[in-house]
Amino acid sequence: MPATPEKDVMMPEDAGEETRPPEDAMQARQIGDAWQRIETWLRRYAPATHAALRPGASEGEIAALEESTGVRAPAELRALWRLRAGSWDVPAAGLFPDQGWALMDLDAVARSYQWHINNQRRQALHDPETLVWKPSWLPFCSWSVTDLSYGRFVDAETGETGVWDDTAVRTVEDTSLTMVLEEIADRLEYPKLATGYKPGLIRGALVWGPPDSEDEAALWEPWTG
Repeated sequence: MPATPEKDVMMPEDAGEETRPPEDAMQARQIGDAWQRIETWLRRYAPATHAALRPGASEGEIAALEESTGVRAPAELRALWRLRAGSWDVPAAGLFPDQGWALMDLDAVARSYQWHINNQRRQALHDPETLVWKPSWLPFCSWSVTDLSYGRFVDAETGETGVWDDTAVRTVEDTSLTMVLEEIADRLEYPKLATGYKPGLIRGALVWGPPDSEDEAALWEPWTG
């Protein structure tokens, strides 16, 4: 993994919040609060997963991504990218439940977005009514840092999140990115109240489980708080 200096999370207030519309600033604060809870837990209990996080993106890097996709990222997603712009390609990178998906770096976001748009165009040649990807959907996490066949996206028009898989199945949820991050923080801080996959640890890495792999299950230590 490339060496990167340890850095504290830059909260949205430190990133020129006063220059953004009030609603955007509020969403940035909500993202910052939820993400701070997640990173505090990771730093204390899952240092390997915390170390896998990349630094935040600059305004120029986010603008370049928006130019390449032609989509203005919603305030919540921009706020997350300012804090952390992806994860390094290491085994401990899994963060999002239930499958332990990884936060995508901006290059992966651009590649994934373009692949989905091209796939939509190919589908439309055969059936113009078929919708497999809306232009407003921006990916933000995937099965792993390098495996983009599954993942989650944010709809830049509505703020809703959704998931895609390696078939034509796309599911839009009535859940914002803030709600997704707040749920992760809640499940980490109050694991006894969590439903579905629960947080656990393998060699200092966050692993949602119990794992399906027998080898991982033998090493997995459930986190009970």
